[in-house]
Amino acid sequence: MKRSELLLSIAKKRILILDGAMGTMIQRYKLSEEDFRTPELKNHPKPLKGNNDLLSLSRPDIIKAIHAAYLEAGADIIETNTFSGTSIAQEDYGLEHLAYQINFQSAKIAREVADEFTAKNPEKPRFVAGALGPTNKTASISPDVNDPGYRAITFDQLAEAYKEQVRALLDGGADILLVETIFDTLNAKAALFAIQEVFEERGLPLDPVEGGVPVMVSGTITDASGRTLSGQTTEAFLISVSHMPLFSVGLNCALGAKELRPYLKVMAENAPFYVSAYPNAGLPNEFGQYDQGAKEMADQVEEFLKEGYINILGGCCGTTPEHIAALAKLAEKYQPRTVEFVNTGDE
Repeated sequence: MKRSELLLSIAKKRILILDGAMGTMIQRYKLSEEDFRTPELKNHPKPLKGNNDLLSLSRPDIIKAIHAAYLEAGADIIETNTFSGTSIAQEDYGLEHLAYQINFQSAKIAREVADEFTAKNPEKPRFVAGALGPTNKTASISPDVNDPGYRAITFDQLAEAYKEQVRALLDGGADILLVETIFDTLNAKAALFAIQEVFEERGLPLDPVEGGVPVMVSGTITDASGRTLSGQTTEAFLISVSHMPLFSVGLNCALGAKELRPYLKVMAENAPFYVSAYPNAGLPNEFGQYDQGAKEMADQVEEFLKEGYINILGGCCGTTPEHIAALAKLAEKYQPRTVEFVNTGDE
């Protein structure tokens, strides 16, 4: 059975568990500038501390340990350490030339750990989601208040960068592609266009039911207005990305579970795909820290599960293996959301 078929067959039966925050776990290691430097980057002129994706090259042991901790907690799907893996995002560090290598190695590390856990328990196969973050530039909004027509990036530039990332993630062994933390849907559409182009290059079908690599899309509602940063409502965002036969669509980041609920309801009522949610561990305190514990988060998430909104559940900023273990245990008690409009291979 192909990996995509296996994933679809599991998704019909139960709620899938996604991992938690990579950055939160990396912070626990209290790393120095030297931890981010490979021998080749010993004399690199720019500071590299904080470039977490680079740790897949400089400290793969840490990334592997974090993946293993989430799998141990019960995650079915782990995300690659590639949130800022495009050449566009890496340009800030003068490392755009390493974009392919960062993504390839990140996917390879995640693949190795996932395979180790699958081998230990074949009844619970583990999957790797290649993470495509939003980049640090937006195609819809001007960064210059005095020039509203100006754009720091074009659709074509985004698409080219995403194509390089997609190729590397697939080459490294990703089972799924996850376009995540979308604050500007035009950026996401560039990522989806890039995915389509690469699939066409490689003769891969777009539809996961036909054996294609499943594509997940996850947007971000930035505040209580219920809109993305580029101004879309949840329903408008959903319509904007529904031209592709997605595996799932959902919401992550910016909000805690309690605040995310009304927007997730809109998604669950309208999406012709599986629905995912991976909220933050509540809202940040005045120091930018997330105080919500695993039990409190699970109690809030349970409302989603009771209402039958969810197919894929995980955590974003501030979440740890403790949070994911609590969510995994909770999800066992509930049935996944029924999808009426997507072809999941039953015919």
